[in-house]
Amino acid sequence: MSMHNELAKQVIVVSATDKVLKKYVPMTETAFYILLSLTKPRHGYGIIKHVEELSAGRLRLGSGTVYGTLTKMNKDGLIFVFADEERKTVYEVSSLGKEVMRAEISRLKELHRNAITSEEEFV
Repeated sequence: MSMHNELAKQVIVVSATDKVLKKYVPMTETAFYILLSLTKPRHGYGIIKHVEELSAGRLRLGSGTVYGTLTKMNKDGLIFVFADEERKTVYEVSSLGKEVMRAEISRLKELHRNAITSEEEFV
């Protein structure tokens, strides 16, 4: 493969990644928790339960919301979908999904730092 073709491929990958980052960052709380719950492969019900656990019961996602979000994330390349040995559908975060999460976590850290710095002005 020529150097020009290889460079063209890299440019396409970078622009696709940028496009996905712009689409997902900032993330909705629902999308954030769904992707966060995929630190290990889980099926839909497992995601619902894990999100509820992570949020101490504050966030209770409906199955329509979860499956709609997972379908969108799969289409955008943030997750992989496969069937386990019991033929249940299982979801796992992709490398692109991890990159999106790193960007969102960085953004949230900035928000947190600024909130802590300014908190006393609102008390």
